[in-house]
Amino acid sequence: MKIAILGPGSMGLLYGAKLSVYSDVILVGNNEENINLINKNGITVKRDGERHYTVPTITGGTYKEKVDLIIIFTKAYVTREALEVNKNLIGEDTVVMTLQNGAGHEDVLREYVDESRIIIGTTTIGSYRENPYTVVNTGLGDTTIGPVCDDKWLENKLKEIAEIFEDSGFPCVVTKDIKQTIWNKLMINASSSVLSGIMGQPQGAVVENDSAWELCCDLIKEMCETANAIGCKFDYEQQKDRMYKHLNAAPDGMTSICVDLKNKRKTEVDYINGAVVRAAQKIGKRVCTHETIVKIVHMMEG
Repeated sequence: MKIAILGPGSMGLLYGAKLSVYSDVILVGNNEENINLINKNGITVKRDGERHYTVPTITGGTYKEKVDLIIIFTKAYVTREALEVNKNLIGEDTVVMTLQNGAGHEDVLREYVDESRIIIGTTTIGSYRENPYTVVNTGLGDTTIGPVCDDKWLENKLKEIAEIFEDSGFPCVVTKDIKQTIWNKLMINASSSVLSGIMGQPQGAVVENDSAWELCCDLIKEMCETANAIGCKFDYEQQKDRMYKHLNAAPDGMTSICVDLKNKRKTEVDYINGAVVRAAQKIGKRVCTHETIVKIVHMMEG
């Protein structure tokens, strides 16, 4: 299978390296200096030792052949730009998969491929980059993927992709209820994670501060109400208890949105809390706490 991975960050490097053992993989980026370093040094993956991989890495827009699968690991806010630059990769049967943070990415993907060629998913694997070509695999977990719509051709393609992932060392779960899985992860990212970012503190600070915890519960409640209205199943008390245990189990965790704000980078809040806002708008609801959080984060970015 010919696979193009957009975004050679920590996850792009990890997936690109390991998938290259069983597939024909290219990495696509826009940082010329980093691209040259990856091509010169190859990719090093660290976990219980080191393993080295050679994966061709190119500048966006320069590869002219169609591919079978595009996996998107870019920041959510550059998805449209990345696909526009690399639309020459898309053929009639090209499948586009997003494993990005947040939710609602399929709305952008529909601008480039039919929804019968869209796979959305999430992963619990952890990684970070030591340098542009070295990635540390910090945690193992499942990659869960599923279709946007029912389609027999895509169902067969999902099985094929899952087998390649499994062979490459990525435990893969295929589900038709992928929306539930994505919102399950969103419950954390759009509540405690974003609040720890605003506070500039490890995530445990959210449960240690009465006002922050109250606000966290407000965010969870709005998410549960919205998710249930669009066909997911979440119990508010269960989610609140889950969050409390999560924060107490890993109080020192630094969330990506916290790191982005500390480094004065643009965040993915529009695809985290903003995704909740858009989902609510589609069913005629308002989620005022999430709307306010989006404004606060953008205020801090500016």
